[in-house]
Amino acid sequence: MPFLPDRLYLDHAATTPIIPAARDAMTSAMTTWANPSSPHAEGRAARSALEQARRAVADAYGWGGETLFTSGASEALAIPLQRAIPPRRVISSVEHDAVIRAAPDAAVVPVDSSGLIDLAALSSLIDGEAALVGVQYANSETGVRQPIAAIADIVRAAGGLLLVDAAQMPPGADRDVVDHADFVAVSAHKRGGPPGIGALFVRDLATLTPTGGQERGYRGGTENVPGALGYAAALGDPEDLMQMASLRARLADGVSRSGGEIVAAAADRHPAIGAYRMPGLAAATQLIRFDMAGIAVSAGSACSSGSMKPSHVLGAMGWDSETSREVIRVSFGRTTTAADIDRFVAEWRKIARTARANDLLGAA
Repeated sequence: MPFLPDRLYLDHAATTPIIPAARDAMTSAMTTWANPSSPHAEGRAARSALEQARRAVADAYGWGGETLFTSGASEALAIPLQRAIPPRRVISSVEHDAVIRAAPDAAVVPVDSSGLIDLAALSSLIDGEAALVGVQYANSETGVRQPIAAIADIVRAAGGLLLVDAAQMPPGADRDVVDHADFVAVSAHKRGGPPGIGALFVRDLATLTPTGGQERGYRGGTENVPGALGYAAALGDPEDLMQMASLRARLADGVSRSGGEIVAAAADRHPAIGAYRMPGLAAATQLIRFDMAGIAVSAGSACSSGSMKPSHVLGAMGWDSETSREVIRVSFGRTTTAADIDRFVAEWRKIARTARANDLLGAA
């Protein structure tokens, strides 16, 4: 059943609509139904299609190393976190839940009030000892982007390896990631491709313990050929990052003028992801009211927002539980327009006005 046409979708950081090119590629790939590990002609045809998709995905991001297809970014992150050669694991305090689950015993590096990793603390924590260090390219809740090159210099000086969670990174958005990371996790459904497919970029397979099976022996399971072809096709449709940055600025201006607070406003942030606080109204209530008005937004990462617990990301940035519960995330993609932003801001003002009126009535 299709979504209602009058609804406004502003939760692209959770997942993006599958673009027509990706849908068409997947439909066509259904005719290439053979197992790509089979030696017969049908299997070889499937293998050829899979390898073309592998090259297309790597080329789109500018990656020159190995590319392993996975079931998504969560698995792509888990593979090096569990099997990279360095014995230690170090992550930042604002990493995605998938990283925390895959490396529960990792040492944790703090961030400052803008959500940026404390480079001095990172240097002190690894202190010349080789470690796998995991950081996000851009935080999925706040959009804050980390200084990948500076982090890589510290990690390399200690003889370690760098894993970058780039699930939110558009192809070509940041050369520092592909130039400096040893492992990069990417995801199709954040970029207009299908769910259930992602990739792990690996600079040197010798830094990763193999397990046997498919994907050069580093991941078992029959390859998802339709998903891989859908992913490759989605990356052929470029995203207008300058337009997204303009839309985010328009949104921030409208929210600020309406009494809202922009999270990490001064930090370098993803052009299409922002977090905004509406003082005095819980995010859970905001989501309901926006949804009733036909607007889809979220309260942080889709993997954790359903619990409505205080955000560990905002907590790491120094926000208390009460104010962090008033923050929602707004994110957009290829199809978002200035008119969409204006519609959201108008609804924000209406909801905020009602909340303030209720506060006055309660205080009377």
